[in-house]
Amino acid sequence: MGFSDEILEVMRRDTAEASAAYLLPYLRPGLRVLDFGCGPGTVSVGLARAVAPGELHGVDMEASQIELARSVAAAYGQENAVFHVADAIDLPFEDEYFDIAHCHNVLMHIPDTAAVLAEVRRVLRPGGIIACREMIAASSFTRPDFGVLTKAWEMFSDLVEADDGHPQMGKDLKARLIDAGFTNVQATASIATYSSPADVAFIHAAADQWFLAPEITEAAIKYGAATEELCDAIRDAYERWSRHPGAVCGVAFGEAVAGRP
Repeated sequence: MGFSDEILEVMRRDTAEASAAYLLPYLRPGLRVLDFGCGPGTVSVGLARAVAPGELHGVDMEASQIELARSVAAAYGQENAVFHVADAIDLPFEDEYFDIAHCHNVLMHIPDTAAVLAEVRRVLRPGGIIACREMIAASSFTRPDFGVLTKAWEMFSDLVEADDGHPQMGKDLKARLIDAGFTNVQATASIATYSSPADVAFIHAAADQWFLAPEITEAAIKYGAATEELCDAIRDAYERWSRHPGAVCGVAFGEAVAGRP
């Protein structure tokens, strides 16, 4: 599926400095990096810059995202960033090709994370590292809550689970990576906060896509994650929230860096 302008703006705000700060100390010129599930490439170009003249290969299943990523790389003059339409479970690279593999909010949407991690392990060289940052929906918040905004996060989690996803993947990264055969796992956590007037306006617009787009509310009602009344209450609460001087939103993430033996 394609992405709305609001969701694309979420992705564009995801730069390497904002979303992969935990990984940047491991990068140096000349490395080969895989960014799987790269989306529009806004994180990818920052990673490519850090390893130039090394290689950055971004992969995503969505052709529209790869087109955007190529445009972003061209705009930044990042010639060492190359993008491919591909499935992370069947990567078009030879064994032990990469020094580093990275993903951001990817594993949470993949039912068989073990298969993806096994494929990523295949293309990593011995001594290489994997770095993952994944959402912890249950620890994310919107305040003031107005009695219902926490339920929006719960509805989001229920829908991700209904699609065989993992909305709390950030809490499980260490165990998942160990189970996949990675070693020396270093696990951390962070919260992306939104509180400036521009941030609040951005979250208000993005919430229409995260929680209140017709396909979201229809699915939520279908799977019993919400009612029409609840969706209407969430919409009204976000409108009130957007005008409240104390408005703040925090999105929680787990991060992990691990070695490929």
